[in-house]
Amino acid sequence: MSKAKKIFGYSALAVVIVAVGGLALSWQSAIEPLKADSMPTFSAEQIARGEKLAALGDCAVCHTRPGGETNTGGLAMEIPFGTIYTTNITPDIETGIGTWSYEAFERAMRHGVSREGNYLYPAFPYTAFTHTTDNDLHDLYAWLMSQKPIHYQPAKTSLTFPFNIRQGIWAWNQLYLTAGPIAPDSMQSDEWNRGAYLAEGLGHCSACHSPRDILFGEKGGEHHLMGGVAEEWTAPALKGNQSVPVAWSHQDMAEFLRTGFSANHGVAAGPMAPVIREGTSQLTEEDREAIATYLTSSVDNQQITSKAQEIVQQTEDKIEPLSNEGSRLYSGACMACHAQTKGAKMSGVRPALALNTNLYAEAPDNTIRVVLDGIEFEATEGLGSMPAFRHNLSDQQIATLLNYLRTTFTDKAPWPNLEQKVAQLRAETEVK
Repeated sequence: MSKAKKIFGYSALAVVIVAVGGLALSWQSAIEPLKADSMPTFSAEQIARGEKLAALGDCAVCHTRPGGETNTGGLAMEIPFGTIYTTNITPDIETGIGTWSYEAFERAMRHGVSREGNYLYPAFPYTAFTHTTDNDLHDLYAWLMSQKPIHYQPAKTSLTFPFNIRQGIWAWNQLYLTAGPIAPDSMQSDEWNRGAYLAEGLGHCSACHSPRDILFGEKGGEHHLMGGVAEEWTAPALKGNQSVPVAWSHQDMAEFLRTGFSANHGVAAGPMAPVIREGTSQLTEEDREAIATYLTSSVDNQQITSKAQEIVQQTEDKIEPLSNEGSRLYSGACMACHAQTKGAKMSGVRPALALNTNLYAEAPDNTIRVVLDGIEFEATEGLGSMPAFRHNLSDQQIATLLNYLRTTFTDKAPWPNLEQKVAQLRAETEVK
């Protein structure tokens, strides 16, 4: 046998050994389905606690498609490798989780493996859910299994090779999954630790608000909660003072989690609005306060309100309506709702543009999306809506308006190539 043939043979053998070893390590067995005569029963107290936990985990936000029944799945999540469709998590026996024992549910939440032994894609944030305590997982399971079973089979997830090989997730988990609860920090208060547990566990804040690396794993350390991307929207940093005119105070954060609005920061829009509506607004006041304590613990809350008022007043003093095209567009499209001291009082809240995080952001995407499509659905009742300007303003007019707002209401330089970016997002978000 030639040397080349020997090398090829040994190489092929090595590949086979690695493949077999990988399959052995990643193999997960199925868990026996629940039988009809062994369905568990739950107390009213368990179910009530589970309902709050389901709100915290945003179950309905991700597992409900537009126009679909709650938690029946089918929401399409577009990623670079294809489309992931969320699953039916009602207790339907054929299309939902009606045959899942608590053991199967716990494995999915802690380790990202379904009852049938299939690895779940980490679009389902089990890397955060894994930190949930046994008691809370039992209560969440009790609520889910007590809901009305609805028969609906979502479309199948479709990803390109090799991402369609679910067992490859085993290797990803070795890098990014740290299973089990997080130990409390003895240097912090009980409220802070409660907030950390809620935000880092079922709340899975970091899933959207932390940046991702090349393998789509969350960056930790100094990058944790320092801003990310959610459904092509920029998710701002939740800690520190990056790209905000004033820091988030404890009061501002708690109010935002309750209503979706902070006078010092703005209104929840895009994917954050349903998180408020279906999630944080449904929590107890104590749990919202705890999350706010955790997220704002490094902030000096003194003088935040007076600083915000000073910024608004200084900005409005600079406005000279009708002095150029940007100011004319602002006067016609924005002033009636957003000027704090000018114009008629409109229904709903009046967000101050001088304090809007999106205008300070490095990328203009969020601001463009809001101007194009407005805010149709309130995060909570009473906030009001914002009209869409997609059919009223051209790409050039929107670019002129937004750079006028950015240079007038902030100390930032104009966004470059803004008209091209408006045109790009207009095309991408056009309703077919």
